[in-house]
Amino acid sequence: MNHDVIISCAVTGDDTKVTKSPHCAVTPEQIAGTAIAAAEAGAAIVHIHVREPETGAFSMETRHYREVVKRIRESKVDVIVNLTCGMGGYIVIGEHGLKDTPAPGSDFVTQEERMRHVIDLCQEGLYRPDIATLDCGSLNFGDDNRAYISTPKYLRQGAAICKDLGVKPELEVFDTGNLWFVRQMIKEGLLDAPTLIQLCMGIPYGVPADVGHLLAMVNTLPENCNWGSFAISRMQMPWVAQSVLLGGNVRVGLEDNLYLSKGVYASNAQLVAKARGIIEALGARILTAAQAREKLRLR
Repeated sequence: MNHDVIISCAVTGDDTKVTKSPHCAVTPEQIAGTAIAAAEAGAAIVHIHVREPETGAFSMETRHYREVVKRIRESKVDVIVNLTCGMGGYIVIGEHGLKDTPAPGSDFVTQEERMRHVIDLCQEGLYRPDIATLDCGSLNFGDDNRAYISTPKYLRQGAAICKDLGVKPELEVFDTGNLWFVRQMIKEGLLDAPTLIQLCMGIPYGVPADVGHLLAMVNTLPENCNWGSFAISRMQMPWVAQSVLLGGNVRVGLEDNLYLSKGVYASNAQLVAKARGIIEALGARILTAAQAREKLRLR
């Protein structure tokens, strides 16, 4: 069991389904506000996607990330900022092979372009993030012809960019083969210890959200790592307990689940508070952002 738990809050994500929630943040001001509220409720880390303010569609624009991080930093609320680098990996396959592939809905770009906002903010120096995510493998995304592509060469490039910038990579693992490749990158010296690993459960068609699969991955985690796990939708809160009991940290937030209870929309702060209650009921404590920085050895 983990007695010192880091809560991460993924505040909005990129899925359009999140926008049906009245608590979905869209503008940089709203995203920063919900991240600050989550931190005040007990989240040590906030995981950030941004959206186009006018439409609510996902965005990769540095200017939106800059404004979000600026507002968080200027609030004086201490929280670790984790920026996604997952956008730019989707390919929609056409019905006629290469003749109509990529199909509409594709956003596939280079690894450097996926990380452009992190590179820009680090080079500017004022609002650099603490953590940046790397999605550690490719995945059939849903039931149609959409796939997320993250190849070994792209991931090696992403790890090198993080190391050069002095930003901690969070390694998002969606299936067992993803974890295999994390171990390979460690072997190649691409990742500094302790590695930071997030086990992402229940996302079609990655690893299912059941205890057996989680335990199998926990048993194959590399040495000297900090890890957490989450599951989506109704499994979000049961997974808080499951992750802590197996020795991990936790993630909640609207990116993964919209509801506090059946039919009741949640805010990010409410989800963090509920997770905190579960953690403390198990006899563990939550770590502050300062304590989490020390544990994760953030620069």
